[in-house]
Amino acid sequence: MGRKKKQTIEFRFYEIPQGHSCLALLGDKWIRVYGEGENTLHFHNLFEVGYCRYGDGEMVFDERDYHYETDMFSAIPPNYPHTTLSEDENFWEYFFFDPEAIVTGLYPDNVPKQREALAIINKRADLMNASEHRDMAEIIKRIMEEMRDKNSYYKETTQNLINTFVLMLMRMHKSMDAEAPTLTEMETGGDIVSIKPAITYIEEHYADDIRAQELANVCNMSETHFRRSFVDIINMAPMDYLNLVRVQKACDTMKKTEHSMEIVAVECGFGNVSTFNRNFKKFLGTSPYQWKKNKDNYVGKLLDYNIHALKGW
Repeated sequence: MGRKKKQTIEFRFYEIPQGHSCLALLGDKWIRVYGEGENTLHFHNLFEVGYCRYGDGEMVFDERDYHYETDMFSAIPPNYPHTTLSEDENFWEYFFFDPEAIVTGLYPDNVPKQREALAIINKRADLMNASEHRDMAEIIKRIMEEMRDKNSYYKETTQNLINTFVLMLMRMHKSMDAEAPTLTEMETGGDIVSIKPAITYIEEHYADDIRAQELANVCNMSETHFRRSFVDIINMAPMDYLNLVRVQKACDTMKKTEHSMEIVAVECGFGNVSTFNRNFKKFLGTSPYQWKKNKDNYVGKLLDYNIHALKGW
């Protein structure tokens, strides 16, 4: 009997605009039937916060279904599989932030505290009712209105509001420790939770010389089983996924610095410029030099990037 075919999954890469603390997806564009024509979970490189302005449907957290309705909000950590499904038009609005950047700002020069905070923030995905968590809901709506209106000092105000949201989330997660499982405590059955340690390891160590055996070790698997599981779940070989992450980090570095391509290549984990160029063109269809000249064209391309389209690369 053949092995059960696993569902493919999308990796959606988002980039926070330079000088901002979050990326906000707001307005009528997000009035839609959610999940229409789609049947895949997805995960992000950033922390996602969503607020349901109106509508109802199902939110899937790692293949577990939860009902949502008007005035509920979601808080979903990076690398956590999820999707939203509705039969009728719904209106969600979102903002994304980098939890590592936030906790670094909250606890400068205190790496142990930063790691502790990240572990607490990323412990679980949440779907909550605004009536039961009024303070958090108001903070979320304030962040969205600041990003929508862009009045004087909105960047600074948004930064402080996100800091407050993160601290409130940490407090809530600490109080819920005895009530709900963490991401790593959830049952596994060969789905993405089983390889999540490898995804997290890649995110944290992409610049290092990583081997498949190392990734297998953090997942407590043999290398052969790990390679097979990774391809089944992500539809992409682990080393290809690693290079995709490196390319995305390179884009971020090139946008924020004037480093030479040699420095970018080394900082992002590529042994030399030739390997960097080859992988960059493989994933984005252009060279790093051409991308840097016309980087505005890249954002939309990465926002629509689906891992399942890369099978066999």
